[in-house]
Amino acid sequence: MNIRYNSSMKNRDAEYLEKLRDYYAIHRVLPPFTGIAKLVGLRSTATIALMVGRLKAAGYLSSSPERRLQPGRRFFERINVDHVPAGSPQTANDGLSSVCYLDQLLVRIPSRTVVLTVDGDSMEEAGMHSGDLVVVQKGAPTKPGDVVVAIVDRECTVKFLAKDKDGFYLKPGNRAYKNIRPKEELELFGKVVGLVRQYK
Repeated sequence: MNIRYNSSMKNRDAEYLEKLRDYYAIHRVLPPFTGIAKLVGLRSTATIALMVGRLKAAGYLSSSPERRLQPGRRFFERINVDHVPAGSPQTANDGLSSVCYLDQLLVRIPSRTVVLTVDGDSMEEAGMHSGDLVVVQKGAPTKPGDVVVAIVDRECTVKFLAKDKDGFYLKPGNRAYKNIRPKEELELFGKVVGLVRQYK
């Protein structure tokens, strides 16, 4: 699959950018010019400065107030090439359709969003497995059928919100588990708005 970057990406800038992204993913900081030289295999300080300048102009890199190199607004772009069929294979689309930002995709209100790790198998039939990360928006409007993180009788759990003539209760996504009805109190912590699974 061929990936076409922004027209301002010249020479081997796309390759250099990927190396910088990989470095940042490990160290959570970008290297100084001397480190960039070793990382990308360039020797000339002037050549590195020109490459960094191009990546800054394209929005991939920027400088902090202390003039340290840092990720720019486009540094965390992820390529989104149309859709991938889950049925019969189709001809691959080798053109760049769009880009996406995972944080923007999953986090609607940063100040009210937390990420929690699923522990247990009570939601497996709903597609949530132990070890998955759920993105939870605190205080989001909810309705029966939504997946929520709730505090029931002082214990936290992730379940479907349900309601019947007796009131609200929590419904597991696994038929081996029983519905949970509060004995004292049911508090909704937040609504699950996203799911992240890492394959090893």
